[in-house]
Amino acid sequence: MSSELIQALNELEKERGIPKEALIDAIKTALNTAYKKNFGTVQNVNVELNEATGDVCVYAQKKIVAEVQDEGMEISLQDAKEINPDCELDDVILVEVTPSNFGRIATQTAKQVVVQKLREAERSMIYEEFAEREGEVVTGTIQRIESRIIIVNLGRTEGIMLPSDQINTERYEVGQRIKGYIYEVKNTSKGPNIFISRTHQAFLKRLFELEVPEIYEGLVEIKSIAREAGSRSKIAVYSLDDKIDPVGACVGPRGIRVQNIVSELNGEKIDIIKYSKEAESYIANALSPSKVLHVITNEEEKVARVVVPDYQLSLAIGKEGQNARLAAKLTGWKVDIKSESQYIESLTEEDQEAESQDLENQDVESLESEDLEAESQDIESHNMEENEVDG
Repeated sequence: MSSELIQALNELEKERGIPKEALIDAIKTALNTAYKKNFGTVQNVNVELNEATGDVCVYAQKKIVAEVQDEGMEISLQDAKEINPDCELDDVILVEVTPSNFGRIATQTAKQVVVQKLREAERSMIYEEFAEREGEVVTGTIQRIESRIIIVNLGRTEGIMLPSDQINTERYEVGQRIKGYIYEVKNTSKGPNIFISRTHQAFLKRLFELEVPEIYEGLVEIKSIAREAGSRSKIAVYSLDDKIDPVGACVGPRGIRVQNIVSELNGEKIDIIKYSKEAESYIANALSPSKVLHVITNEEEKVARVVVPDYQLSLAIGKEGQNARLAAKLTGWKVDIKSESQYIESLTEEDQEAESQDLENQDVESLESEDLEAESQDIESHNMEENEVDG
């Protein structure tokens, strides 16, 4: 041990931020343990480290007695006077008992302590860094796969992707680059455990924030997400600026924005729904791409009865009930879907006639609206053709 150790400790304090005092205390504790393990003849010992020179000395506490019976615990008054002339009988004095070969042991011990403290500091820094990044999307490389658990290299550390965080339709291979959502960071004795997911709903939300500037800037808000990872998702969006179409902003020019997200999720279908404060409109939008004729809500029970055209019943329900299930998760309402004929059959004769007329009027209005829109598009196209001829 020498001044080189003290110099190394000073550099570690500056470069790694590990307090020098903490390192010295840890080295002292380790040296005491090392001495008792290798030279356990004296029990009351204390190993001291000179913080200026790096020299190590071992001192034993001995009681001053007239006649020595236990050399490990006692010292004669004559010998004690050579160390401290002012000592008296029954005083306790520190006597240096440093073994001749203790320097080698001390050097090895100090090195082990420093390496251990460096590892602890590194783990602490990594934990603090990723604890602050909880809720972010990270990109890494699959390092290995152990019992269906995927270990992802994140640079300075590794991320863990459990089977429940993996999309069933995806195939993962060692060396593959993937994105994931950090949903939990745990600090353990072996270092931080960073859990990442590709199935988490917030992963889809973060992807939209990264891809859609209006969401990132807070002009468009994501109100709700319902997701069955790898298959289909619904996302409800709302614009805080009347001039911005929330659905159009998420879709992007020629659908490029949403297509980038679909590509990242390997073909997962995404329905972008316009959020509405009116439950009826919101539920009708949530059942897209199905057309909805009528929505009857029960506020107390949070149940909505939805009427759709007969030919769109299967579309509204979706494959294995997926569309209806996602709409219910998205809106927070229990959705009961019936076809037009089923709904009319459940009514009384008088109500049937009135309801049938209402539904027919809705169909006519819808058709007229569609015809007017088509006619408008035809007129616009015709005008463009005339302008081209005149030009």
